[in-house]
Amino acid sequence: MSPKTALPVLSPEASPADAGLERDTAELYDALSELVRVYQFRDRDRICCYDVSVTQCYALETLARQGGMTLNDLAAQLYLDKSTASRVVDALERKGYMTRLPHPEDRRAVLLEATAAGRALEGKIRDSILAEERELLAGFAPEVRRSMTQLLRRLARATAMRGGGEAGSCCATG
Repeated sequence: MSPKTALPVLSPEASPADAGLERDTAELYDALSELVRVYQFRDRDRICCYDVSVTQCYALETLARQGGMTLNDLAAQLYLDKSTASRVVDALERKGYMTRLPHPEDRRAVLLEATAAGRALEGKIRDSILAEERELLAGFAPEVRRSMTQLLRRLARATAMRGGGEAGSCCATG
């Protein structure tokens, strides 16, 4: 256990299993926090070399992989409010990485799509990051790599489900 991990105080009637869950919860929180920080800063440093912010890169990746979508859909995918997503889209459009097209089913809406230049940039950034990931994963056995991926996907889905996946949601007051 890391020296930073502060274990919550359990009630006297708490079982040893509860103590283990509390310890594991605190250790998972510390490990995920460290991983997220490392990835955010690594990604920021790598991505900014391509003249886009991390958030712009996530938006571009979403549009390149999933195809056209509305601003509301993109905002939901990125866990951003609509006004923040709009600023991200505006910046990408100014840089020529995405475009707005008439929505085929709703004349009031527009469809956001990555341009050829945007898809090429997203591919270049992705290839760069995947090369680094390949080096990191090379030291793990294939079954461990697969297990890590499955566990991270499961944690991401569970976290999104518990948080409601809504941009701008607030903590429960109580």
